[in-house]
Amino acid sequence: MAWQDNFHSRFVAWMKIILPLAALGLLSTLFLISRNFDPTKSIPIAEIDLEQRAQDQGATNAAFAGVTRGGDEVLLKAEAARPDADDPRLIRAETISAQIKLKSGAVIDVTSDRADMHQSRYSATLEGNVVLETSTGYRMTSDQIDTRFDDLYAETPGPVEGYGPPGDLSAGRMVLHGDQTPDSAHLLFTDGVKLIYTPQISEE
Repeated sequence: MAWQDNFHSRFVAWMKIILPLAALGLLSTLFLISRNFDPTKSIPIAEIDLEQRAQDQGATNAAFAGVTRGGDEVLLKAEAARPDADDPRLIRAETISAQIKLKSGAVIDVTSDRADMHQSRYSATLEGNVVLETSTGYRMTSDQIDTRFDDLYAETPGPVEGYGPPGDLSAGRMVLHGDQTPDSAHLLFTDGVKLIYTPQISEE
């Protein structure tokens, strides 16, 4: 019996020494492993200038809609839009697609690389690869077109070229406007109009 008590006492004494040493060994092993692990490499970090993004105000896939005095619907979409730094009423937009739905049912589509829209003036200037297409068969290209949101009005300060039902045409200026007659819109070409007439071939 005395031998068993003595063995038990020695066993407990040794365990008091061995267990703490084993625990220290496990902890040291964990620290050694952690030195070979770089946590920053396991998390992909996007290279974004957060300060610049915070200063820049803008929107992507922006849309602007309105109705003219004559009841024609105007919708303009932009891939990106932001207010001008000096004049917040001026919106600078990129990759433009605009559509005008006339009360008569005709549709006018306009695309351009960029646009400057002035909110207080209800106007927009579209620039860069401007293309105007109408559901009546006209397709005209120009460098710039100035439009309004409150009235049915658009004009090119420079030359245009393209085609329509009469044939191929070019002019020094083009104006789209409505008049006093309800549900009407007109394309007017001025300043040296050239038309290559294409006669319509009868299907009969």
